[in-house]
Amino acid sequence: MSAERNSAVGEQVSDGGRKTAKAAKTAAAGTGASASAEKAAPSKKAAAKKPAAAKKAAAKKPAAEKAAAKKAPAAKKAPAAKKAAAKKAAAETAPAAKKTAAAKKAPSARSSAPLKKAPAPRKQVVAPKKATVSVPAAPAKTVAAHPQGESRTALVRRARRINRELAEVYPYAHPELDFENPFQLVVATVLSAQTTDLRVNQTTPALFAKYPTPEDLAAANPEEVEEILRPTGFFRAKTKSVIGLSKALVEQFGGEVPDRLEDLVKLPGVGRKTAFVVLGNAFGRPGITVDTHFQRLVRRWKWTDETDPDKIEAAVGALFPKSDWTDLSHHVIWHGRRICHARRPACGACPIAPLCPAYGEGETDPEKAKKLLKYEKAGQPGQRLKPPQAYLDAGGRPAPPLGAG
Repeated sequence: MSAERNSAVGEQVSDGGRKTAKAAKTAAAGTGASASAEKAAPSKKAAAKKPAAAKKAAAKKPAAEKAAAKKAPAAKKAPAAKKAAAKKAAAETAPAAKKTAAAKKAPSARSSAPLKKAPAPRKQVVAPKKATVSVPAAPAKTVAAHPQGESRTALVRRARRINRELAEVYPYAHPELDFENPFQLVVATVLSAQTTDLRVNQTTPALFAKYPTPEDLAAANPEEVEEILRPTGFFRAKTKSVIGLSKALVEQFGGEVPDRLEDLVKLPGVGRKTAFVVLGNAFGRPGITVDTHFQRLVRRWKWTDETDPDKIEAAVGALFPKSDWTDLSHHVIWHGRRICHARRPACGACPIAPLCPAYGEGETDPEKAKKLLKYEKAGQPGQRLKPPQAYLDAGGRPAPPLGAG
C-alpha cells in the first residue's frame, strides 16, 4: 500500500514535474511573446493588469502625496532660498557695479563739479572783509551798511546819539559871530553869507562903532557902508540888505528886532536860516540853522537825502525834540568846521566815526588826520574876537582883529 502510494505520489510528482516544466516552457514562451507584444502593442493581460495596478497606485497615491507633501516644503524651500540668495547677491552686485561704474566716471564729474559750484565761493568771499582789514575803525564799517535798511526808530536813535557825542566833544559850542544885542546879531548873520564868521567878526567892529543902532544904519551913506563891508565880499548887495533891514526895523517894529519867525523873514536879506540864528541865540527860541556845513553833514550822515534847506530843516527837526534844535545846530556846524571838512574830512580823528556811514571818505590814519584839524582842535585861534568865557576855559583862543597879521 505504501509502495503503491509512493509510486502514485511519485507519479503525481513526476506528472507534476512534467506539468511544471511544461508550464515553465509555456511561461517562457508567453514571456517572450508578451515581451514582443509589449514592444509592438500592449497585450490583453497587460490591459487587464493595468486597472488593478492603477487601483493599487491610486490607493498608494494619497500616502505618497502625503509623504511628498511633507518633503515638498523642504524641496521647495531650498530652491526658493537659492533664488532669494541669488536675488540678494544680484542686488548687492548691481549697486556695487553701478558704484564702480560711477567711480570710473567720477573723475570727470568731480573735475567739472567745482566749475559749476565756483560762483558760490565767490559770493562768500565778499569785499567787506578786505575793507574791514584796510579800515582801522571796524565799528564804522559795521554801521556803513546800516542806513540802507535803517528803520525810522534806528535812524532817530543814531542821530540823537551823534548829537550826544558831539555835545561831549564841543561842550562850549556857541554862535561864532560876535554880537552884543539882537540887532548886531541879525546884521552879522546877514553879512556871513558867502564868507566866514571870522571875516565877519573882523569887519563888524568898525561897522557897529560907526552905526550902533538901527536908526544910525538906516540913515547911513551906502558908499561909506560899502567901504566898510568890502572885506566880506558881495559888499554892495550886503550894504543894500543891512540898510534896508535897519529901515524896516525902524519903520515897522519901532527900531526893535522882532522875536517871531514870520516877522523876521519879512526883513530884507533875512531868510529862515538867519531868523533861526536870531531866535535861538538872541531870544532863546529853538531853531535849526541850515547853513552849508549843516546841509553837508546831515546828508553825509544819512539823516536825510533832501537838498532844499527848508526840507532839510523839517526832516532833521523831526528826529529831535524841539528843545535840542539850537544846540544841535551848533554841534553840527562846529564839527563841520573843525573835523568833518567838505574835501578832506579827518576820519581818523573823528569822535563819531563808529556812527558815521561815510567813514573812510577822508583820511583814516590818526596821525595824518590830526594835521587836518582846525581852530582849537589844532591849537589855532577860533573865529570870534570876543568868545564866551566857557570857550576860553576849554582852551580856545580868540581870533586876531582885522589886519593883525
